[in-house]
Amino acid sequence: MADRRAVLIPGRGYDTRAPLFAYVGEALRRRGFVTHEISWQVPPDLGADRAALWVTEQVLPALAEPTDLLVGKSLGSFAAPLAAEHGLRAVWLTPLVRRADVAEALSRASDPFLLVGGTADSLWDGAGARRLTPHVLEIDEADHGLLVPGPLARSAEALGRVCTAVEEFVR
Repeated sequence: MADRRAVLIPGRGYDTRAPLFAYVGEALRRRGFVTHEISWQVPPDLGADRAALWVTEQVLPALAEPTDLLVGKSLGSFAAPLAAEHGLRAVWLTPLVRRADVAEALSRASDPFLLVGGTADSLWDGAGARRLTPHVLEIDEADHGLLVPGPLARSAEALGRVCTAVEEFVR
């Protein structure tokens, strides 16, 4: 029986049924987590000025139950203040670390967090990520979906690296 709970927070166009979440969710379940998947319809007119508040409103109800870990993708990284305020460990997949508000929330975290991004993602800042935490997985040539050019097997290998990093992080 699972004794820990992880909340999975989607991105703007990347829901919790997509490959990163499917495999990361399975990795977490194998490590004794039960997963709670947030599902949302992002308003088409959601701008950066309202994104943090909107994400908080979507995630906060899931934290009414005891939670041990947040896993967020891109837009979901606007939940970083919640992780800091609630003392939660977190895994941020392609987080918006170039945004000052997200970076500032990450810097306030008292619990460890893992940042995962790719060098071909214009929203990723590897040096900034390494300043925030020692737990960083940076995938060479990966874009915002953590896909890499060339044969699809290379992207599957990158997905495997993400799962391994998450398994090691929550161990």
